[in-house]
Amino acid sequence: MSAIRPATLNDLDALTVLLDGYRMFYQQGSDEAACRTFLYERLEHGDSCLLVHDTGHGPDGFVQLYPVFSTVSLSSRWLLNDLFVAPHARGRGIGRALMQAAANLAREQGVTSLMLRTQTHNHAAKALYESLGWQKSDDFDTYMLTLPATRS
Repeated sequence: MSAIRPATLNDLDALTVLLDGYRMFYQQGSDEAACRTFLYERLEHGDSCLLVHDTGHGPDGFVQLYPVFSTVSLSSRWLLNDLFVAPHARGRGIGRALMQAAANLAREQGVTSLMLRTQTHNHAAKALYESLGWQKSDDFDTYMLTLPATRS
C-alpha cells in the first residue's frame, strides 16, 4: 500500500538525493547543494506542492506541482513539473500512486486542470500518463527563451 504525504523539511536530505537523481536523468550535472537550497526554498515559501511516497523508510519518490492561472478559463491550474521515483523503487506503482495523489489533491483544492510536459523520448512516462487518462494536447506550441543568469 502506498503512503503519499506532503513533504516536510524533515525530508530534505532524502529529497535532495532524489532531486539530484531527477536532474541527472535530464542530463544535468550533479549538484546536491543547489538541489537542497532549491527544495528548502520551495518548502519554506510554500510556492509548490510537494508530495512524497514514503512507507516509513524515507521518501523514495516525489511529485511537485506549481500553481498557475488561466486567464482564458478564469481558473487555477497546476503544472505537474516533476515526477521521480528512485531507481531501486521503480516497478512498484509508486509513480502511478503519486500521479493519482496529485490529481486527487487538485480536485480537493478546486483546481480545474493539471498540465505537464515531458521529453518526447520519455516513452515510459508517456505510457503512464496516458494510462491515467492524460491526453496529449496539440492546441499550443511551447516556446522557450533562455535568459542569461543575473548576478545579485
